[in-house]
Amino acid sequence: MRRKAGLWRCCLAASTLLSAAAASPQVPQKEAHVIPLVCPGGDCPLLRGAPQTAGMRSGFVRLTPGQTVGRHTTAENEETLVILHGQGDALLDGGKKLSFTAPAVVYIPPETHHDVLNTGKELLEYVYVVAPEAER
Repeated sequence: MRRKAGLWRCCLAASTLLSAAAASPQVPQKEAHVIPLVCPGGDCPLLRGAPQTAGMRSGFVRLTPGQTVGRHTTAENEETLVILHGQGDALLDGGKKLSFTAPAVVYIPPETHHDVLNTGKELLEYVYVVAPEAER
């Protein structure tokens, strides 16, 4: 019984800490807010999903010429890339390539492995937005 009480206290303490962290001003609770697009390089998360949003995530990416973000998938989520500066290719499953130049929007369907390559001579900057696929 003593072990169960200790485990319960441990879980209650962890739950309290998580609740406090979730209520922290660092992570707004589904409230309107502004996030500066400051990113030294690579992938810088902006919105991290719940509890900050209802499920949407986003980030700011900066790629140097020739650099890729890395092959990945957003699983059952769809993704939109809002190209702010530069040019590149979205490299999709099956060898499909979508070339783009800013300003542009690129849509990636759910369950699609992809990569983004900076094909230009300048910095490629874009914001990605990932959202759960709507129920059918």
